[in-house]
Amino acid sequence: LGKCLLSPIVLAAYAYNRSLSELGPGGRTDGEPGVLCQLFAFLMAFFGLAPTLLLLAMALECWLSLGHPYFYRRHLTRRLGATLGPAAAGLCALFCALPLLGFGVPMQYCPGTWCFIRMAGGGPRQLGFPVLYASLMGLLVLAIGACNVSSMRHLYSMARRQPRRGPPAAAAPRMEELDHLILLGLMTVLFTICSLPLIIRVYMGAFAADFNENADLSALRFLSVNSIVDPWVFIIFRTSVFRMFIRRVCRRL
Repeated sequence: LGKCLLSPIVLAAYAYNRSLSELGPGGRTDGEPGVLCQLFAFLMAFFGLAPTLLLLAMALECWLSLGHPYFYRRHLTRRLGATLGPAAAGLCALFCALPLLGFGVPMQYCPGTWCFIRMAGGGPRQLGFPVLYASLMGLLVLAIGACNVSSMRHLYSMARRQPRRGPPAAAAPRMEELDHLILLGLMTVLFTICSLPLIIRVYMGAFAADFNENADLSALRFLSVNSIVDPWVFIIFRTSVFRMFIRRVCRRL
């Protein structure tokens, strides 16, 4: 959904060779970005935070189902799962709308084809929101990493309890648990690598006054890469050929 909403705006800016502020209606003052730029900044912030919150919900579910199955069976229902998505999206939308209300400043970045919250320069009112945004992202990354590491520990313990030798049917559960363990580890590493650059850039801009639009653009690209690469990692890893290759490597090791 984020790619479908944001990509046409960027493609239109390149097609018309104009910035986002020039494409949409202008702001109330000369220094204020246009309406389209403000909308783009809101969507960028929202689709950076909302999937992370959903990933935390998935990581919590995985951790509870493996480590606390009785609690999971009793308290986690389909109705709760169905309400978590809209609730997370609503909370993220309210939080990311704060710059539109004056807490934080949407800003157009070079080369004029993307907008985000101002991450460097300005006073506490301008930099308070990006610091709060980065802090929340950092907490979510830590929580997801902790849940996934705990889930990986439970999967490893389950795999060790399975018989190492015997007929193929007896060893199949152990290899299936190792498959999930490796996949979870890969996605955790990718998610952490893609999320940390934005958090670091926000803190550097707020506390070290490091204004570097090229570095900010690279951090946003890393954050966007996560939502592109993760599904492909999952799809490729679920193929039988790749899983057979991983299992042969595990047996050799």
